[in-house]
Amino acid sequence: MPNIRTFIILCLLLATQISFWGPGLSYEQLLTLSGYLAINFMSITMVLATRPGWLESPLGGLDSMYQLHKWTGILAVIFALTHWLIEMADDGLEALFGSDRSLQEAHFSGLLGSLQDGAEDLGEPGLYLLLFLVVITLTRWVPYYYWRYLHRVMPLIYLALAAHAVLLAPLKWWQQPTGWLMTLLVVGGAVASLQSLTGQIGRSRRYKGLVKAVKQTSANITEVVCEMGKRWPGHQAGQFALVTFDRIEGAHPFSLSSADNDSGQLSFHIKALGDYTRKLPQQLSSGQAVTLEGPYGRFGPDSGRKNAQQIWVAGGIGITPFLAALENRLIKTEPKHSAVTLHYCTAGAMDDPMVTRLQQLTDQLPDILLHIHDSQQGQRLTANQLQIHDRRVDIWFCGPQGLAKALRSGLKQRSISLRFHQESFQFR
Repeated sequence: MPNIRTFIILCLLLATQISFWGPGLSYEQLLTLSGYLAINFMSITMVLATRPGWLESPLGGLDSMYQLHKWTGILAVIFALTHWLIEMADDGLEALFGSDRSLQEAHFSGLLGSLQDGAEDLGEPGLYLLLFLVVITLTRWVPYYYWRYLHRVMPLIYLALAAHAVLLAPLKWWQQPTGWLMTLLVVGGAVASLQSLTGQIGRSRRYKGLVKAVKQTSANITEVVCEMGKRWPGHQAGQFALVTFDRIEGAHPFSLSSADNDSGQLSFHIKALGDYTRKLPQQLSSGQAVTLEGPYGRFGPDSGRKNAQQIWVAGGIGITPFLAALENRLIKTEPKHSAVTLHYCTAGAMDDPMVTRLQQLTDQLPDILLHIHDSQQGQRLTANQLQIHDRRVDIWFCGPQGLAKALRSGLKQRSISLRFHQESFQFR
């Protein structure tokens, strides 16, 4: 299910579109309304796929933008299926609700008539392809490497369905707010589709550099240091980049584990979570080319509310944005930072290099209180162990979803003003 922020945005998008819709409940009204909502949500989905920087702040970061992208895509499929089912049941629905001849599709002749016939024929197979791609995306039946190539077909499917919607829409729409809104969204979706097909998405935020060092710090974590020079625009602690080491493999999101020190040198700590990340220590070498796109994200552990208790919680590789935040505190002593309690959950503290690094950093930062929770020693973090002593609390969390749910559940009974900040890297 979508989180609260995404749910509210979806409701606002739906309400805005319906507000442009006229009254009525005829068969044609049901048919055209479902098609109108389907193509509008598809258009919004395509625009979100281009990673527009101006939407990051209002939507809460690229991770939230992709969550919204996922759910607008799901709604697009739901309304497209509804549109198809209404079309299939036309006789029964027309008898039940009556008809509205003013909303019947336009009829053209000549070239426009041929285009209209072709657009009508594209509707049903386009829906089947759209449904197939959405299903394999949600179920993850297809490995990421193959899925990303299949996903590149989406702009072509969108353009076909957009042509279907535009050429079969009632003529009266184009003199009404309904048609104006659809035109605006379809134009945006078409531009986004062309950006995708020509490889322009994110191009203005791509920077080329070199791999400076590769170090396997533990059995399943690889530290990669990249030299980006003066080209890199700088980043905030807690942000991430889309990293391409291999053009064929494509870009993957990794949190920046180092603060921005104006040197152009960046670090990533990458956990072996699949075939690609598992092979990185053998495939990467010093001097190899790397491309970074970003920085992205609005996960800022040092941007909490004033006069609120600040708690950072990291699980496993989720410590990386907090490493950058700690380094940032050492580099930038102004403005004065709030005191923080940092909880790090690990499986085997004795052999975890992150523990050593955290202790080195926090020893130099008296305003950071560090707690290590070793699951191998039966030390499971609970809501009671967060040591909440204020009525206003900001929790910054990066780690396993199960731990986040457990902490949220344990905090529900507390009469506090809580803000639980959590990023989601589930871009698929």
